[in-house]
Amino acid sequence: MMRALGYPRLISLENFHAPNFMLVAEVLLWLVKRYEPQTDIPPDIETEQDRVFFIKAVAQFMATKAHIKLNTKKLYQADGYAVKELLKVTSVLYGAMNTKGVERTDVSEEDSSKFKFDLGSKIADLKAARQLASEITSKGASLYDLLGKEVELREARTESIARPLEINEAEKMVKIAIDCVLEQVQKTKDMLSNVALDEASLEAKIEKRKLELERSQKRLQTLQSVRPAFMDEYEKIEEQLQKQYSSYLEKFHNLTYLEQLLDDHHRTEQEMFEEAANMLRLMQNRLKEEEQHLLKSGNNDNSDADIQEDEGSDSEVEEGQIMKRHMAMEALMQGRTGTRIVGTMQGGDTEEEEESGDSEIDLDDDEDEEEEEDVEDDSMEISPSKSSQRAKKPEPLEESDNDF
Repeated sequence: MMRALGYPRLISLENFHAPNFMLVAEVLLWLVKRYEPQTDIPPDIETEQDRVFFIKAVAQFMATKAHIKLNTKKLYQADGYAVKELLKVTSVLYGAMNTKGVERTDVSEEDSSKFKFDLGSKIADLKAARQLASEITSKGASLYDLLGKEVELREARTESIARPLEINEAEKMVKIAIDCVLEQVQKTKDMLSNVALDEASLEAKIEKRKLELERSQKRLQTLQSVRPAFMDEYEKIEEQLQKQYSSYLEKFHNLTYLEQLLDDHHRTEQEMFEEAANMLRLMQNRLKEEEQHLLKSGNNDNSDADIQEDEGSDSEVEEGQIMKRHMAMEALMQGRTGTRIVGTMQGGDTEEEEESGDSEIDLDDDEDEEEEEDVEDDSMEISPSKSSQRAKKPEPLEESDNDF
């Protein structure tokens, strides 16, 4: 609508995405002037008070003259809502222009729309035309000034024309002009000759470069076709290097695998050593308990003198066995620190422990039998069978010591 009304610039809705009060004020002032050219509305919008006064003046003018009610708040926002308020005025003016009884051309609406579209798409041409118009006005003003001086210049021109011409001076001037022209012609000829020489030198250089390029290409082709003398040896060395690298990789993998196995073996040996140490500690504790038990049983015996002698002999035998076990344990510990133990770490009893356990059981059985015989016979005699049994007891201990 604004284009049809003759607004000098293009307006798009993109101009109103952000508040643009300068454009809104310009459009309002143009519409007011279009509606009534003799209106006097102050165009000052620099301060806030000036903007408010401007909006109020425009709204009051439109309400009194055109009977159009405008929303001043939306106009002051200067965004998309202000466009709706501007459309109220532009639609009235556009309708008046369409209903005006003015002779129209035979151009159809489609052609007019195309013409408008072409104008809109050629903004650069419009700017150039505007600049040309400004130049025309400036040239016209200068021409007007010169025409104003034509009276004085006319007199000087007539005087110069009426003055008689001296032939000698004219000939001199003509000769001088001819000499200047000849000099310029000679200069141009020299420049043309120089250009020809430069052209010839450039062509010679081009030919030389072409020959060098052809020689370089031929040399490159020969170098590409010729096989170097050391290439066979290089390929053989490269194959050997590849083989060496593959063998190196294989050995490196084997080495890492063996190192891992060695670490695992050391770890298992450490675990076995710890288990053996625990077993030795348990055996020491068990031997200490047996010693304490034997000492208590030796102190609690209250039999006769013969029996005490036999028991004394038995206690001496048991003390010898205990000493032998201590010596064996110390030898075990020393051997363990010096050498490694190879075998299974099963928690079974040794032959010595079994034999010692049997000997203890036999001693207990003998003591029980002696107590029963003492109760029955009320005598202090000892049977020969029991003494023989007591005499036979140390034999399995000696065998267990030898085995140990």
